[in-house]
Amino acid sequence: MKWLTWPFVALWRLLTAILELIGRIFTGITGVLFLIFGAMLAATVVAAPVGIVFLIIGILLVIRSIF
Repeated sequence: MKWLTWPFVALWRLLTAILELIGRIFTGITGVLFLIFGAMLAATVVAAPVGIVFLIIGILLVIRSIF
């Protein structure tokens, strides 16, 4: 019976691999955008606390997308 379901299992594994890759790429791009936006906000004196938070979130997202 295992030979009967292997095409569905293979298709499911391919789909999950593609979605994991897309998720990692999207997370990495979002992290880099947060880093850039946070650096711009941290350069201003008034919005520096918010910019630092965005920098930290961006770093965490980039690290998450790598590992």
